[in-house]
Amino acid sequence: MILDNDNLIPIYVQIADWLENEILCGNIGSDEKIYSQYQLAEMFTINPATAAKGLNVLAAQNILYKKRGLGMFVVFNAREVIREKRKTQTLNTLALNLVIEAKRLDLDEKEILDMVSKIIEENREG
Repeated sequence: MILDNDNLIPIYVQIADWLENEILCGNIGSDEKIYSQYQLAEMFTINPATAAKGLNVLAAQNILYKKRGLGMFVVFNAREVIREKRKTQTLNTLALNLVIEAKRLDLDEKEILDMVSKIIEENREG
């Protein structure tokens, strides 16, 4: 992953999102030790305090936990926590924006659902 310094999303949030994606993809498992702030700082050429802020965001969301003197670890149900968070925050926001835009365009429910169904069909893995 390459961090985007020109992005409106703060670097520490990009770090937290990257770590969430690594957990969701199974690259980092439950109860596994996560990268330290210094490892992340070196990997992404950022300030260790910025990396620590990204880790602390995930700890505050109960995705990571601290073991004193050992570092941070992934909670046992981190994937479920991340999935639920993204479902309730990200997908609900996207769905709301879709409905608002569809109203502006005077689309009915069937047209919206047909569009979504078509996109799902086009993006099926198989």
